[in-house]
Amino acid sequence: MSGFSRREEGFESKFAFDAEKRFKAEARRNKLLAEWFGSKTKLDSAGIDAYAKELIAHDLKKAGDEDVVGKLAADLKSKGVAVSDKDIRAEMERCLRTAYEAVANGT
Repeated sequence: MSGFSRREEGFESKFAFDAEKRFKAEARRNKLLAEWFGSKTKLDSAGIDAYAKELIAHDLKKAGDEDVVGKLAADLKSKGVAVSDKDIRAEMERCLRTAYEAVANGT
């Protein structure tokens, strides 16, 4: 195997590892967002679990975060909870940082 082939294989492995890490962190972020949503809307633990699954499935349908922001905003509004898109994005960022830390620590 040439040096170039080994290097290419290394880049492919790193890309796959980074993609898996990002996927796990985003799924964990969505679970944390569901807990945040549940605290705002008084959901019980079963409701939070169901909403987390719904949010994760919704996030997989379309690339990017705007679909998640829109879903959270619409769902909060339907429950009579007023939260700005700016606040939702801030919570998403906080949850994503927490999720990446957890994934990096293997927890």
